[in-house]
Amino acid sequence: MKFHREGHRIILFTLLITHVVLFLIFGLLYGQINHILLSIIALVPIFLFFLILQFFRIPNRQVNYSENMVLCPADGKIVAIEEVDEPEYFKEKKIQVSIFMSPLNVHANYFPISGNVSYVRYHPGLFLVAWHPKSSTKNERSTVVVKDAKNREVLFRQIAGSLARRICLYAEVDNTANAGSEFGFIKFGSRIDVFLPLGSEINVELNQKVKGRLTRIATLK
Repeated sequence: MKFHREGHRIILFTLLITHVVLFLIFGLLYGQINHILLSIIALVPIFLFFLILQFFRIPNRQVNYSENMVLCPADGKIVAIEEVDEPEYFKEKKIQVSIFMSPLNVHANYFPISGNVSYVRYHPGLFLVAWHPKSSTKNERSTVVVKDAKNREVLFRQIAGSLARRICLYAEVDNTANAGSEFGFIKFGSRIDVFLPLGSEINVELNQKVKGRLTRIATLK
């Protein structure tokens, strides 16, 4: 287990604030209120600190990737599997698989397939709740497309939510993408949409909990 570099400053700042708050609590309230109540109050900043730690955690996972496999790009829950028109890059029908990430999930994002990064685009936008129907076109978001060795392309899109106010994107055009390697991070909850070629075999179900780098969400034909 390690912690993501995007969280190092936040973790250190939160640790400092936690120490200050605990010092004030025990300095001002010790002897003034019941010890049990004092302990309960002191647990609040400690609990918040551990929430920050778990949010930026990066668990050790062994990637098991093979040809035609599409790995899940993030931890979360499958909230949509549907055939839609993808308007930004393909401009044609694709199968969309959407993963919702709650604030309790790991928030690193991973390449779902191996290949060459053929398209990267960042879009500033709103911060509607991630499950809002218009969040995929109105919210702050980034789009990445990877083309594999058989010229099959998979598009995946980071979408910010009402709490997620920063999308971190590391992918660049012409970079080599290795399935399971990190391409980005979203702070404090959001969603990732994956757009697959028609005819792809979907290996997940609605409301299924999935794990980035481990769960196979689809098999390409």
